[in-house]
Amino acid sequence: MPTAEVNGITTNYDLQGSGNGDLVVLVNGLADDRFTWDAQVSALLDDGFRTLNYDNRGIGKSARPPGPYTAEMMADDLRALLGNIDLGTKKFHLLGISMGGMIAQSYAFKYPNGSSAAGGLETLSLSLCCTYAQPTRFCSRVFELWADMAQRMSVQDVMRDVMLWAFTVPFFSQREPDLMEVETAMRNLDMTVEAYLSQLNVLQKFDSTSALESLKMQGRGMGGLQGRQVMVLAVGVSRRFQPNGDKFPQRA
Repeated sequence: MPTAEVNGITTNYDLQGSGNGDLVVLVNGLADDRFTWDAQVSALLDDGFRTLNYDNRGIGKSARPPGPYTAEMMADDLRALLGNIDLGTKKFHLLGISMGGMIAQSYAFKYPNGSSAAGGLETLSLSLCCTYAQPTRFCSRVFELWADMAQRMSVQDVMRDVMLWAFTVPFFSQREPDLMEVETAMRNLDMTVEAYLSQLNVLQKFDSTSALESLKMQGRGMGGLQGRQVMVLAVGVSRRFQPNGDKFPQRA
């Protein structure tokens, strides 16, 4: 698998697809490596898209520098990766899930279309999945628990707990082969406690409410996009951020 030296670290990535299909950039959540996207990558490639997914700092085959990490730091990793490999295009759809949604938000705030910082790169659409603008008290308590569990037990044990949040009851009762595959991946997750806590800091400290309020006051969309180009997807909820509308849900 190819790697790139970006933003002072080695980043492992996978660029797939051929032809003129739009490029979709996929950004992982907490303690997820690039293989998390396998099912989505397969579906996107079948529909004629091209895909770029990669291991965030702290996991997989990417570097694991000392933390803590922030969403802005990891957005800088993404910007450096996009600018230092041959994408075959300057335009892409950006999709982030959970922590990846926070990274994607930070990217949109710092590297909006048409800015000098974007360096000619253009975000075609922004999809923020199962993420938030800031942690609620509920989320903060959950993250404190996960931090304690990781240190007292293991990262792998934390991910066993996360599985109960990530899948529905029908998934557990009707999709045994898929369940076994995910459980095996969780047991074999290659991530140190230090790297996990460094990534967890992103979720604990992220707060984009002021930036969103500023965009609202200015009548502007995230990343220089129009409202219809920004989708926020949560469990059972799909809402679009509008410059003159409400902020997206704070907890998915």
